[in-house]
Amino acid sequence: MTQMNSQSPSLLEKSSDTEELEQLPFTTHLIELRKRLMKCVGLILALFFVMLPFANHLYEMLSSPLRGRLPAHATMIATDVTATFMAPFKLNFYVALMIAMPFILYQIWQFLAPALYKNEMKIALPILFSSIVLFYAGIAFAYFVTLPAVLGFFMQASPDSVAPMTDINSYLSFCLKLFLVFGITFEIPVATIMLILGRFITIESLVTKRRYIIVGCFFIAMFVTPPDALSMLMLAVPMWLLFELGLLLGRILLRKTTEQA
Repeated sequence: MTQMNSQSPSLLEKSSDTEELEQLPFTTHLIELRKRLMKCVGLILALFFVMLPFANHLYEMLSSPLRGRLPAHATMIATDVTATFMAPFKLNFYVALMIAMPFILYQIWQFLAPALYKNEMKIALPILFSSIVLFYAGIAFAYFVTLPAVLGFFMQASPDSVAPMTDINSYLSFCLKLFLVFGITFEIPVATIMLILGRFITIESLVTKRRYIIVGCFFIAMFVTPPDALSMLMLAVPMWLLFELGLLLGRILLRKTTEQA
């Protein structure tokens, strides 16, 4: 009896919440999930149609780093009849999706939150916010730093007898891949912290394997970036630095968690 009374309030509260969740029928969870998915789809469609009149302007913003580096009298081209319409159309959808991402993640959070402990919620909410900020930071880094540098390198490497004229669909695919790679790369500190706090791996183990992790960063960058050394360095070096940042923050948070326990 004494042992039961000594249980922490959070565990008792979690047990009560879990029992309530388990008592709900499976269809109730599906209805709740569908409701939140409909909200996400509704917001994406609303943003898509609101921004549709500005689709061409969005593509001009995306292509400005390339157009500013093209030789005189060189332009971007469309090798498909529908490309002049479809490329801005696709870009408009992806921009709507990126703008709606915080709301989508919030809806996922609201769906999963009832199943979490209070102490888990305290950790999960800052991690969720950090992951959103870091993803956008990765895209911004790719657009303002990596893309101009890579495009400048390729323009200078082009033979004098060749006039570079990039297809608008190919350029869009290139940029979206670059943004996605850097957006995911900037999540490395969050992933490192989660692994440390979840006790999946120790800090000492990560420190011991640091040299292999650095080699792994260059190995991954070699395959996911364009085939040039500059792109590889501009991804591998941030990956390594972000890992070091995650390691430092994980050490601090783990120390605080241990002291509170």
